[in-house]
Amino acid sequence: MRHAMGRARRAGVALAAVLTWAGLMATAGCTSDGTGGLGIGGLGKPPAPEDVIRISPDDGGKGVRQERKLRVRVHSGRLESVKVVKSQDARESPVPGHLSADGLSWQPDEDVLALAAKYTVDAVALDGHGRRSARHTTFTTYVPGERFIGYVTPEDRATVGTGMIVSLEFNREIEHRAAVERAVRVTAKPAVEIRPHWFGRSRLDFRPERYWRPGTQVTVSLRLRDLEGTPGVYGLQSRTFSFTVGRSQVSLVDAARHTMQVRRDGALLATVPITAGAPKTTTYNGKMVVTEMRELTRMNGATVGFKKADGKSEYDIPDVPHAMRLTDSGTFLHGNYWAPHVFGKVNVSHGCVGLRDVKGGGSDTPAGWFFDRTLIGDVVEVVHSNDKKVAPDNGLGGWNMAWKAWKAGSAVK
Repeated sequence: MRHAMGRARRAGVALAAVLTWAGLMATAGCTSDGTGGLGIGGLGKPPAPEDVIRISPDDGGKGVRQERKLRVRVHSGRLESVKVVKSQDARESPVPGHLSADGLSWQPDEDVLALAAKYTVDAVALDGHGRRSARHTTFTTYVPGERFIGYVTPEDRATVGTGMIVSLEFNREIEHRAAVERAVRVTAKPAVEIRPHWFGRSRLDFRPERYWRPGTQVTVSLRLRDLEGTPGVYGLQSRTFSFTVGRSQVSLVDAARHTMQVRRDGALLATVPITAGAPKTTTYNGKMVVTEMRELTRMNGATVGFKKADGKSEYDIPDVPHAMRLTDSGTFLHGNYWAPHVFGKVNVSHGCVGLRDVKGGGSDTPAGWFFDRTLIGDVVEVVHSNDKKVAPDNGLGGWNMAWKAWKAGSAVK
């Protein structure tokens, strides 16, 4: 009898265990995971990565416009890591970005896409149930058919005179001038206020109110890459360069007295006899800046409009020595060996300023002496000539414009 009762008790315990396990299973909500097994905790089949991590622009996108926003998001859970790499011009670079405070989204620090680039996005996230997902996507951006660049004066790492003006000459007319102006930054050490001025739609100059202080370090930063300068035309340059301002040299040409006073750091170095423009071909008045220096150059009057009645050039000199350009229109300060008796006495040139020299150029002549002591960026000012003042956009003539008028030439209001 005791044995029969023992078997009954054991059977009751086994049945209770089965019923308890069934209750637990029912409470846990065991379901099929679609693979013939059971998923625990009601999680079901793990969602596809693209349902957890949403990346824009879409994977495999082509010709994506730069105004599209690069975003990585999850609906719940959090992003563990996001890595974005940009490939452009055969170079790869990471794209810095930041997660939102709640960990649900990521975006780049610079919210404008580069053009003609491939982007690769790798993201890892945990969903709301602690499951990890990963996505890898790529897309490529729009390749513009037209680009613009700015030709910059002065050259990188140059040492220049105190009258240098930073000048950008664009190869295309710029319609979005304010945007382009904001993308160019000119700074100086020691600091000084530097302001921009547009001449038309293809030239942008920068200068301080007065000549630079000797020893100033000037840095020019161009952030024009992928910037739309005119509809459908995008910038190509992203670079930084610098130059140093050397000693101060300002030369005063008195066309009436036929002299040039050369001052170095305010002190008079020399007074040199000159010849300026003849009565019918006078020299511009005003402040001009040396922008080019040539040991020898050819000067042909026909190239600047000086022609005889028969159409031939009024002059054609193949070996003008010690030529220093002052204006884009053709004004030079140069050596002269073909009229040796005019210096300090009479004005005979076609608008240039001439100094005594010898054929081939001599180092011990007034022209050679001045050439050896000149930097690109030095100022030459002409006074008492029977002519108008040189235009501010003729060469680097911006010093002839009052500061208020200069500042008014900015496109950023």
